[in-house]
Amino acid sequence: MRAAIALATLIMTAPAMAADPITVPLGMADVPIHDSATGPDWSGFYAGVYGVGQLGGDAEAVGLGVSLGYNAALEFVLVGAEVSVQGLAVEGDTTAYGQLLGRAGVFVSDEVMVYAAGGYGLQLGTTAEDAFLLGGGVELALNDDVTLRGQYLRELPNNGGDAGNQFSLGANFHF
Repeated sequence: MRAAIALATLIMTAPAMAADPITVPLGMADVPIHDSATGPDWSGFYAGVYGVGQLGGDAEAVGLGVSLGYNAALEFVLVGAEVSVQGLAVEGDTTAYGQLLGRAGVFVSDEVMVYAAGGYGLQLGTTAEDAFLLGGGVELALNDDVTLRGQYLRELPNNGGDAGNQFSLGANFHF
């Protein structure tokens, strides 16, 4: 009889040793999941226009430029290449200046990228002077198709002349 009572007690108290069931309260709002695809798509071709100023070096110049480039966005990093041509007013004369740049940047947010740039520049006027270019900039996406950017480049002439500084502000149109 004692064995039967012990067995009955064990059987009736076994559910008390089980864990509590997992329940989800009703009426809780779903937690939104961050969707990284909400920002603009930085990958692809773009064309841009910009104003430029060159200080130092052999002469000071101001002008306008156009650019064409391609970006590849990889997670939080961007790499790209760009070719541009500038029309410059230099000490009462005009000249053209071309440059080829590589860019590598990181995204500060979905809409803001900071980047380093390096490349080669060539004066296309009567005196063909060339220079290595090093610098960087910040680019801000207004929407999927338009970005604004500010850029600084240090010009290091290959002929041993004085180094110069190039500042530009402009807009890129992505397609």
